[in-house]
Amino acid sequence: MTGNRWLRSSIFFALLLLLALPSLHGQDLKSFEQRITTKVLPNGLTLILCERPDAPVFSYSTFINAGSANDPSGQSGLAHMFEHLAFKGTSQIGTSDYAAEKLALAKVEAANDAYQAEALKSVGRDEKKLAALHKTFLDAQAEAHKFVVPNQFTDVAERNGATGLNASTGLDETQYFWSMPENRLELWAWLESGRLSDTVAREFYKERDVVNEERRMRVDSSPTGRLVEQFLATAYVAHPYGRSGVGWPSEVAQITATEAMAFHKKYYVGSNIVVAVVGDVKASEALPILEKYFSRVPAGPQPEEMTTVEPVQFAEKSVVIREKTQPFYLEGYHRGSYKDPDDTVYDAISDILSNGRVSRLYRSLVRDQQIAAAVEGFSPFPGDKYPGLFAFFAVPLPGHTPAEMRTAIHKEIDKLKTAEVSDAELAMYKTRARASLLRGLANNQGLANTLTEYQTRYGDWRELFRQLDRVDQVSKADIRRVAAKVFVDSNRTTAEIDTDAQPAAAPQATAQPAGAAQ
Repeated sequence: MTGNRWLRSSIFFALLLLLALPSLHGQDLKSFEQRITTKVLPNGLTLILCERPDAPVFSYSTFINAGSANDPSGQSGLAHMFEHLAFKGTSQIGTSDYAAEKLALAKVEAANDAYQAEALKSVGRDEKKLAALHKTFLDAQAEAHKFVVPNQFTDVAERNGATGLNASTGLDETQYFWSMPENRLELWAWLESGRLSDTVAREFYKERDVVNEERRMRVDSSPTGRLVEQFLATAYVAHPYGRSGVGWPSEVAQITATEAMAFHKKYYVGSNIVVAVVGDVKASEALPILEKYFSRVPAGPQPEEMTTVEPVQFAEKSVVIREKTQPFYLEGYHRGSYKDPDDTVYDAISDILSNGRVSRLYRSLVRDQQIAAAVEGFSPFPGDKYPGLFAFFAVPLPGHTPAEMRTAIHKEIDKLKTAEVSDAELAMYKTRARASLLRGLANNQGLANTLTEYQTRYGDWRELFRQLDRVDQVSKADIRRVAAKVFVDSNRTTAEIDTDAQPAAAPQATAQPAGAAQ
């Protein structure tokens, strides 16, 4: 496509994009400021209310500024456990008799401690004693389970119109969210504040087994899952981004309810939580309700910032998995966090290389060379709170290899270093970035999620609109400069699934008598 035709096509696409987004009318900072109320409670918890009376519903997001990267050493998978415990209820819901259940749970913990102490002995372990302790542990769990009212928390929410009940644990944060009729606001506030302030480690060890099974499905039984885990463990030597997000098997198998509650006490404090409610709510009426319930969340000091800094990588590293499965290629380059002044430049590079069928990587590897079924460059990975990676992956078509993917991807990367992108490519990035951000604000759930994230990351939700200014400031020279700085061999880690047979072992040298002919 010639430059002029490409520019005309880009402008036409941009116009279609804008025409397709009529709901974005009034999606500017001034209009939001008129509808948003922010309140920091005495316990440090931040409430954000956005009035949107378009329909008699509301959506919310609770954002905990802690994720798997905050798992204590030796306790990987701990943050993820709260995604499971969040739906188990509190001392008031999910139990038939909490006073009796509390005593039973204490016995479960004591039985687990005794069992683990024997199981972890490196010498002198008594197998008969271990079996007896394990039976005591299982019996204690069965006794505690008698008081459980299964799924009561979820049932109460759904019977009152809740939809989209979910939670997610990332490396950087944990989020809880759903939507509900506006006349159930107080019930929601009671439910949500309760599971933040009155957490019960109910069925903890049952859920620990669920997490172990999740790991087996997502990682151990998935060649790509294993590749990504080994890739990150190789790319990082110091920072927790190199640890398994779902947890290392031996550590998940040993984490305890006591350790989980210590994690909760540290990170689930008001100063580390932002809650946003978006929909048919009036701040003057809703704020007193939210203050009443969310003031129950314990106050506490802001958890200390992580001080571990990943050292500069000075040599290329690689991972190769050889097995008969779908070949796969992955590579990554260290880059800065979301606070990096060049954060939007990385977004521009990702967009130009990978956004849709007109992107450079798609046109080269999929359309023109027909060597890949899929290819993409994306950033940041695996998180953005701390310095992450700019990563690329490609899935070879039959008859093609990861080595071909590597060569083709590097060819497109090198073009960014040696020549400026076109005016049309840069303009399309800016149009798409603006449309994508604003489109995410068009629905209540998307806006609630965005408000909590920006309030947490920047201390001010208004920063999401300043993001648009940074997008507009990206230049062609910025893209070339950042590409030349980051995409260098010594900063690269590669990983691939190779279906070729393993190389033949080198023949062993045969010892010869001294003085024998060579």
